[in-house]
Amino acid sequence: MSNPESNSEISCSIVIPVFCNELNIEPTFNKINDVVIKKNPHLMFEIIFVDDGSYDNSLEKLIELKKSHEGLIKIIKFTRNFGQVNAIYAGYSRAKGKCIVNISADLQDSPELINEMFKYYFEENYPIVICTRSDRDESFARRTTSKMFYAAMRKLSFSNMPAGGFDFLLIDQKVKSLLLSNMEANAFWQGQILWTGYKVKFIPYTRQKREIGESKWTFSKKLKYLIDGVLGYSFLPIRLMSILGLLISLSGFVYSIFIVIAKFTGNVPFQGWAPLMILVLLLSGFQMLMLGIIGEYLWRTLDEVRRRQAYVIESFYD
Repeated sequence: MSNPESNSEISCSIVIPVFCNELNIEPTFNKINDVVIKKNPHLMFEIIFVDDGSYDNSLEKLIELKKSHEGLIKIIKFTRNFGQVNAIYAGYSRAKGKCIVNISADLQDSPELINEMFKYYFEENYPIVICTRSDRDESFARRTTSKMFYAAMRKLSFSNMPAGGFDFLLIDQKVKSLLLSNMEANAFWQGQILWTGYKVKFIPYTRQKREIGESKWTFSKKLKYLIDGVLGYSFLPIRLMSILGLLISLSGFVYSIFIVIAKFTGNVPFQGWAPLMILVLLLSGFQMLMLGIIGEYLWRTLDEVRRRQAYVIESFYD
């Protein structure tokens, strides 16, 4: 459905990040059009695709799709790949709907759930509606790493983080404005959603197997995202460093007393260089680990101070 010029008449903006999804773009749009837009003729929609530096034919597919659905589809093109989270924020910044839904472009998340989101938003006034993954139709490795990731986040930063995580949700304009005003250089987007403190409705669902193409959400990206979430919303690493440092200092003090007593009594506790080498290697490894944690905090602080743009838009097709 085409949308009127008046921003206030747009009921919902659907934000879809795209990174090398040329084969999924048309099926994703057709599914959303059939099960969401056509089923809600009383609502006005806009769909914002964000091309996150794709190196395949994704942009060409998006432009072709836009030509046949003028007034409904908008396209944001990044100069390069800036990451899924930044693509979502770019879509948020252009979204004019009373509520905003973001969904991936691979059809692993069922668009039918958007209708259920609408029920909780329009009828029960939930400002945040989250579809949380209760199960995944994916490989054992991906299920295992995801469980480990979100278990760590629940333990270290967000006790209300769903066990299966989420990236398919609806927010209203006030939540969007808060997120954009507090955007960080290394944003942990899910954490920022939960951090707002607004009332949340969780909808469990099973994430489907990806039928076309391969996921670009690699282990290294997951690891970096985990570090962002822990260091951005938890003091635990620094506190552990302080506690461990104190314990090692106390142990060293007690052991030094033991050595002095042994010296005067003629009982040398160890002979040779091996014990000393073990002690040096253990302590130096511990110190390097602590320096690495401090470096992660300092790097993120530097990123915030520089206030560098999170992404660069090359063009906007409206």
